[in-house]
Formats: sequence, C-alpha cells, structure tokens
Amino acid sequence: MKPIRLPEPPSSPMGVPDIFEGGVYGVIRRAVIIGNGFSDSENQSIGLVRALGLSEKQTLYRVTRPRGGINEWLHWLPVSLHKKLDCIIRQIYGYSQVLWTSRGKKLPLMPSENGGKAGLSSFLEADVNKIVTVAQETFEKDGPLLVVACGRDTISVASSIKRLKSENVFVVQIQHPRSHLNRFDMVITPRHDFYPLTTHAQEQVPRLLRRWITPCEAPDRHVVLTVGALHQIDSAALRSAASAWHDEFAPLPKPLLVVNIGGPTRHCRYGSDIAKQLTASLDNVLMSCGSVRISFSRRTPKKVCNIVLKELGNHPKIYIWDGEEPNPHMGHLAWADAFVVTADSVSMLSEACSTGKPVYVVGAERCTWKFVEFHKVLRERGLVRPFTGLEDISESWSYPPLNDAAEAANRVHETLAERGWRLRP
Repeated sequence: MKPIRLPEPPSSPMGVPDIFEGGVYGVIRRAVIIGNGFSDSENQSIGLVRALGLSEKQTLYRVTRPRGGINEWLHWLPVSLHKKLDCIIRQIYGYSQVLWTSRGKKLPLMPSENGGKAGLSSFLEADVNKIVTVAQETFEKDGPLLVVACGRDTISVASSIKRLKSENVFVVQIQHPRSHLNRFDMVITPRHDFYPLTTHAQEQVPRLLRRWITPCEAPDRHVVLTVGALHQIDSAALRSAASAWHDEFAPLPKPLLVVNIGGPTRHCRYGSDIAKQLTASLDNVLMSCGSVRISFSRRTPKKVCNIVLKELGNHPKIYIWDGEEPNPHMGHLAWADAFVVTADSVSMLSEACSTGKPVYVVGAERCTWKFVEFHKVLRERGLVRPFTGLEDISESWSYPPLNDAAEAANRVHETLAERGWRLRP
C-alpha cells in the first residue's frame, strides 16, 4: 500500500499560512505603545511600530505624572512614589484650605493633577493589570501582543507586563533602561548610551564614582544599537509630505536651506553665543541660497530667538516660522536641499540624516560626554559636516540615508522568528 502524502501547504502573500507556522497563536497582529506624554519619546515608539507595519493596529497608553507647581521639582522620583506624594500634598492642601476658609481667607488654587497644559486630555492610562488582561484574554483570537515603550517613566510598566505575561507578549524598550536589560525581550538604544563603558569615558570619571555611572551592563544579543533616535521619517512619509506641501514649497527659489534650532542641554550648553555664530555663518552663505527657512523648537531660549529674529528676520530670502499651526517640519524634510541643525538634538539630526541630503551641524564643539561620541559617529559615516559659513549650498553631497527604524524592525522580525512568532501587518 502506498503511503498517504499530504498536499503541500498553499502559498500566501505573507509566506507560510498561520496554520503551518506556529498557528494563530504565534502571529502578532497589533501593538500597544506605552508613552510618557512627550513627543520626542513617543515618536520613537510610533516610528518602530510604523516600520513593523502595524501603524493601523496600535493603541497608545500613557504613564502620567502629576504636573504643575512643586511637581516640576519631583520628576526625579519614581512615578508611583511621585503620585503618592502628590496625593498627600493635596490632602494637606485641602485641609489647609478648609482651615483658612473658616477664617475668611482664601488660598491660591492648586494646579490640576496633570498641569492643565500637558496635552494629555485623550489617552488611555497605562495600567499594567488592564494591559496584561487584554493580552491574556485576546491571545487565542488575536495572538501575542507587541508592547513598545520609550522613556524612563515607562520602564516599570513595560517590565511588569513582561514579567506577568511573558508567554503572551513581546516587549521592546526603547532608550537605555539603565540596568537589568533582561527585563525585556529587546532593548533598542543609541550606541552612544554605552559610551560610559568606553575607556575614554572612564578616564573622565573619578575612580570613586565609576561604579555608579550607568549603564552597568554591556550590550548583549537582545540589545539593538542604533546610531541615532528612531522616528517616523521614511521614503513613503517624505513622498506624502512632498505632495501635501507642494503648493507652499515648490515655488521657492532653490536651493532651499532649512535651519532647525534647538536648545541647550546638560551635555550641549550654549546661549546667545550660538545664535551669533549661526547668524554670522548664515549671512555668509546667503549668496549661494535661493531661500532659507528657519524653525525654533520648544526648548529654544528666548534670547536665541530674539537674536536670530533681529539679525535675519527682515532678509527677503529668509522666512522664520512663527510657531503657529500647521507645523511645516515634514514639508521642510521633504523639500529642503540642505539642512543646518544645532548639535543638541539627537532627534532632529536623526530625522535630517534620514533624507540623504547634506546636513551641517552647529555647536558640536560645545558638546560633552556621550554627545561627543554621537557626533563622532555621524561625521565618520559621512552623514554630517560642521557648518562654518564657508559652504556653497548649491554644491550638493549625499550619503546612504540613516535608517535606524527599519534596521531595528528587521532585528525584531529575526528575534520573533527565533521564538516561532511572526508579524502579520
């Protein structure tokens, strides 16, 4: 008797059908993003989910802190302790208000719990138990849950989800969690976050303090090291932005130089000096520019804005965005022929370098610690050049665009495959 031969599984656009590859339980169809209410952090998580093809199937949860008043000085505390302390302060304040009112006096109003202007009016609170319940109850129907978190305040939530339901979730933490990397299925962080472990960095730290400098663990196989920050900028996003902003940018004289100005940070300190350096250098290159568009960030000091406005605000070639909506940032990325970016912002530089267009950096010499390593890598890869004011903006140069999100997404696919899981966008 001839042996019975089963038919070969039918092919499908996504490869092997669910029933032949880990079953329905091994296919990830949706993502949960754990955010902290700050666009720079949430943009990284959204960018990874976009690169994985799950943008239409994502849910955003947020870890929120009390804001306003004294709370702005308590952000160094763990979130749970901060909330408990805020509750105690409010109880004391409420009692004091009753006492003062009985004496015919009024205390000033205490800021609302989330600060009023935090921009967190519509979101789901990041409740570990609720997310774990969703992962467990929907596992048989929808498969595992991809959890992507970014930012210090999201670490405890993401790691707790992993600890409670590791068989139902795949947890990715973006940015270095400082310790215990094994709390997550994958950690995605810039290479310069491990700068403290290098010999050069150790020489900058007093011997007694070296053991307290993080990170304490060298990266292992489940740690993905990127050059810069993840974001949502890819070729499809740039094509879409080019179409959406066509009417405003197409008529501008070429070449178009876009200038993005951030603000000083702990490792990139500057003030009015950077504004004077920048305006002088821009004045020198105007002859080779068709037009210039300048944008400030939320962190840009007012004195820097005022100097730029005073020196360049009336020049016919220059337009300075006033901060009113709509934000032209995507249009700038799509239509610019070259960029000038201040050295303080890893995010702005990462986005500009994803275009493959010339990127000039202002103020890198003022940076210290791990930012030195970041700028060194950008220069060595030919992604940026210092802005000196001697450039001819009409002379273009290029490089392979920085594509950290896509490379990180490939590593997610590989790691899932090792577990017998896969993504189904």
